[in-house]
Amino acid sequence: MSEDYRPRHDWHYAGAPQPPAQPSQVEQRDHRTAGLAFGAAALALTVGAAAAGWGYIAHGAPQEPGAYAKPYSAQPVSNARTNPGSIASAAAKVAPGLVDVNTELGLQGAQGAGTGIVLTSDGEVLTNNHVVAGATAISVTDIGNGKTYNAKVVGYDRADDIAVLKLVNASGLTTAPLGNSDRVAVGDTIAGVGNAGGVGGAPSVAAGRVTSLGRTITASDESSGSSEQLNGLIQVAANIQPGDSGGPLVAADGTVVGMDTAASAGYRFQQAGMTSGEGFAIPINRALAVAEDIAAGKASDTVHIGPTAFLGVTVSDTNGSGALIRGVVRNGPAAQAGLTAGDVITAVDGRAVESATDLTHLLDRDHPNDSVTLTWIDQMSQQQSGQVALGTGPVG
Repeated sequence: MSEDYRPRHDWHYAGAPQPPAQPSQVEQRDHRTAGLAFGAAALALTVGAAAAGWGYIAHGAPQEPGAYAKPYSAQPVSNARTNPGSIASAAAKVAPGLVDVNTELGLQGAQGAGTGIVLTSDGEVLTNNHVVAGATAISVTDIGNGKTYNAKVVGYDRADDIAVLKLVNASGLTTAPLGNSDRVAVGDTIAGVGNAGGVGGAPSVAAGRVTSLGRTITASDESSGSSEQLNGLIQVAANIQPGDSGGPLVAADGTVVGMDTAASAGYRFQQAGMTSGEGFAIPINRALAVAEDIAAGKASDTVHIGPTAFLGVTVSDTNGSGALIRGVVRNGPAAQAGLTAGDVITAVDGRAVESATDLTHLLDRDHPNDSVTLTWIDQMSQQQSGQVALGTGPVG
């Protein structure tokens, strides 16, 4: 596959990951994606499933960086500026506290890859929600010890694109050194470290600098028009690549000051007014505050705890209100309730559905085995209503 291939997004691919290299290595990769074919997860195949083919649009004036509480322990150091030549050594300090995240996307017949940041020695891992969205199985390779673990999703926050994983039977893991994102300044030297291209092995390092703070972007689904707005991001001039998502943005002192979440380095989410080699990261203080809520089991309007409920439809926006059913999973909950492709879902438990995004958010409050009342307009323009028992589906 040529270097100018444009994947639809940065976490699904069809090729199997290569065996990991020595975990102590950190290399400057050329960021090619040879042998990889990035796929797409369909929106709402799971209740609250990730949008397929996400693109990223930066807009609006930069916001002031927020002050977020940070529950996990941080390094008591400041984020010093330095020359790019020393950033590789800073990245090497973080590498043992990282993991490669590999997912099986059973409903799509594909695989996915991303990066994670080790928060606790017993295997709590921070990553992006979109890295694990649609997963029916997750395996994680720890860079520090080279071992591979099965992983479960503790919970996720779709609005902030954050998820927490728990590695099964993990102990004694090296944790990533956490910094303070409130000290990040425009012009700081940084590096995006991760699993570029989803190929596994030694972490890649994309050196660069901070160009803006408090940015807002819209992460949009090219196929359905569904979107999420991510706020307060760090914008960087660094060649962050597909597969780096969920990995750390590393400061010159060797601490994690952000989590890479979106890049426009020549891919489909590049937009007018942005240049190749730009990327975004969630400030680590904010990411850790959300991660603490997830780890504590604190569900909210945006935080979902535990397994994801399953409706069994793909949807898109309509010209008016509602969520248009594009496809129905055979023998899934929606099919058993009599919904078919072409129907338009207009309400869940009496709450109006204005868009595909609305449907995802409303159903994100539910869990497997919950029953919901759906209202829809069938292809004969007749209103229908019925109870649907939700199943257990892929990660949201």
